[in-house]
Amino acid sequence: MRFAPPRFVPAAPVRVNLASDTQTQPSPGMRAAMAAAEVGDEQAGADPTVWALCDRVAALLGKEAAMFLPSGTMANQVALATHCRPGDQVLAHESAHILSSEAGAQSAITGVLVLGLPGGRGQFDVATLEAAITQPSRYSPPQRLLEVEQTANRGGGACWPAAALHAVADCAHAHGMATHMDGARLLNAQVALGVPAAEQAAGYDSVWLDFTKGLGAPMGAVLCGSADFIDEAWRWKQRLGGALRQGGIAAAGCLYALDHNVARLAEDHANARALAAGMADIPGLVVELPETNLVFFDTKATGLTAAEFAARLAAEGVLVSVTEGTRARACLHLDITAAQVADAVAAMRAAARA
Repeated sequence: MRFAPPRFVPAAPVRVNLASDTQTQPSPGMRAAMAAAEVGDEQAGADPTVWALCDRVAALLGKEAAMFLPSGTMANQVALATHCRPGDQVLAHESAHILSSEAGAQSAITGVLVLGLPGGRGQFDVATLEAAITQPSRYSPPQRLLEVEQTANRGGGACWPAAALHAVADCAHAHGMATHMDGARLLNAQVALGVPAAEQAAGYDSVWLDFTKGLGAPMGAVLCGSADFIDEAWRWKQRLGGALRQGGIAAAGCLYALDHNVARLAEDHANARALAAGMADIPGLVVELPETNLVFFDTKATGLTAAEFAARLAAEGVLVSVTEGTRARACLHLDITAAQVADAVAAMRAAARA
């Protein structure tokens, strides 16, 4: 078994890249902003552009303080390690990114256990949470943290309603737990729900925002919380290699994204709805109605696995991602136009027919 990714060699020239919103390319304006960034030693607190980004995101998310990190996965792991101690238990949805996509880092780095909770569209309710909460006992791990994901990726890019976010956070706090929000696509939820990110994150002791997805930056996530939490989190940032030197070059791209790429997320959502509508007319494809920029679909009725269907598309220059079995995902982002959506639908129709 090889773990390193193979060198990507497309089966055909890529015309429509729906594999992920991480595939976005920094725009000329973003590149210019990055090239002109004022920088310093971020690890020593001397990079003014990183400070500007952290102050702005802390205000955006309604928190006291923030830190800049290279990736969202590191943001999750720094948060878990700061909130918890080895042997503690984290409660999260069974499809959460920390369970499905972070290589068991919570066990390898912090030594915590994650209890997966069931629920449709990547969400669970207060009754499910209450049922999972145990009485303190020397026979069971301390339940230290509740984690939610907004939007819920494997739940179809679904948005937790603000009331549901507040309800589960209040329940966790009532039982002595801290709360953490994986806010990778939180601004997609802000645009889709019309609810400010700070209001959604109000009940969460820590929250982070990713800039490498729909916001289109090449690197960076910002983790927010109380001043004391961020101060303690710096120890884990240092331990994990997240302390940077001239990080302002990357942070400038994130600032540019906040200025130019937030409101336009609505275009990605509209393109997702258009793609889903076109796919729904293709015999054999079962399409989940998108709430944001992610379109999940099932290929079982075509007689193809998701991987086989994706391979047929790749041969025509259209890329999608495969989750498992016959479930696949198409992701809309700022590099995808309405014309490319129509092109992708035509390619999918041909792939299903073939």
